Amino acid sequence: MNARSTALNILCQQAESGQPIDMLMEQQIKKENPADTRDTNLTMALVYGVLRQRRYLDYVIASFAKHPLRKMKPRTLQALRIGVYQLLCMDRIPASAAINETVQALKKAKQPKWLINFVNGVLRNVARKPEQLLKAKKGLPPAVRESHPDWLYERWSRRYGDKTALEICRSNNSLPVLTLRLNRKKISPEEYLKRLAGAGIQARQSDIIAEALHLAGYRGAISALPGYDQGFFHIQDEAAQLIVSLFQPFELGGRYLDSCAGLGGKTIQLAELLPIESTLTAVEPNKTRIRQLRENLKRMDAAADVSIFQGSMEEFQQQKKALFSHILVDAPCSGLGVIRRHPDIRWNRRPEDLLSFQKKQLALLQTAVAMLAPGGILVYATCSMEPEENDEVIRHLLKNQPEMSVEQPAIPPGANGFLDEQKFLRTIPAPLHDGFFAAKLRKD
Repeated sequence: MNARSTALNILCQQAESGQPIDMLMEQQIKKENPADTRDTNLTMALVYGVLRQRRYLDYVIASFAKHPLRKMKPRTLQALRIGVYQLLCMDRIPASAAINETVQALKKAKQPKWLINFVNGVLRNVARKPEQLLKAKKGLPPAVRESHPDWLYERWSRRYGDKTALEICRSNNSLPVLTLRLNRKKISPEEYLKRLAGAGIQARQSDIIAEALHLAGYRGAISALPGYDQGFFHIQDEAAQLIVSLFQPFELGGRYLDSCAGLGGKTIQLAELLPIESTLTAVEPNKTRIRQLRENLKRMDAAADVSIFQGSMEEFQQQKKALFSHILVDAPCSGLGVIRRHPDIRWNRRPEDLLSFQKKQLALLQTAVAMLAPGGILVYATCSMEPEENDEVIRHLLKNQPEMSVEQPAIPPGANGFLDEQKFLRTIPAPLHDGFFAAKLRKD
């Protein structure tokens, strides 16, 4: 496996198809099945790094290439991005290796000689001026320097101010901290921290959630962590772990519904906290996610606690006429709060997408409200910070569903700073968590 060639193929596929980068990455690496994990790690570093720094890389390339970027062949542009990223952002890779290996990736792809020479020439010119380029970077416009679309930076700057907008962009460009959620039915945080220390893995407990552990420096396989096969933990962002806590106090004999289960992070959390004689149903339309959901529930020994329905909420409503006491609507959204984990999102989204998501979110909520019993609790959540998907959705819901009202949630004391005057939970990207929104609503 040649890491540069693999990274080049993945980036070209992503640019052409617009498919999520994590899915393309998984498919390509599974196909090539590298014997050395270092090749996989380098491929991932190149792909995610290029996507995080793409706008700045393009600025540098445009400064050295006489040929306009918009007229370059996709593979040529991606190769230049990979090369420049290594030269300016990866200190441990010698310039000669960065250039030669990138050129070899083009040769392997059987690109014309003149094109290979063009890429080689641009990269060698960039390699002669790394310090000058990095010094000049400080004077670039913020959106270029931090590699974000203008519309995104400008909307965050208007809402939060320039300082916070820059902090969000820098968080988006940083490596996400690996955060675990422990299954207290199987192990305590104190005991698991001892196990990690015994394995030479540094970790610390979250300041706001007792069950959350941060493994900031861990870069190994998740399956290699102690207790993976025994279901001691699952991977979940710190802020995402707060969402389920909005259901507190949990109800004995309650009928719980996770309407958008996905891979099951919040489903697993609900299953762990489920009171006796309560039931939990998970709805998920995607066949691939259903398979992964079942695998995750099985590993966490939660499969017997969850009834799964494969299909949409509309299909589920048609087949299941019973009402639920608690419904989680972790709605499909723009994902603009989790750019750090999915760097391609910033390049795939447009301003008009926000209203498109809003329509889907309102339709989903309308179905969920119809399935909610009187006196029941509905928690609405997104991994987005944008008003169109959050505040405006709640406002529309309350206007069209007068029986619904916002309720003050009970969350861990350390997270009270995330609650605003409207009783909404809000986080923005920071070193230890992503950007989320959640609201607790009751049906009269």
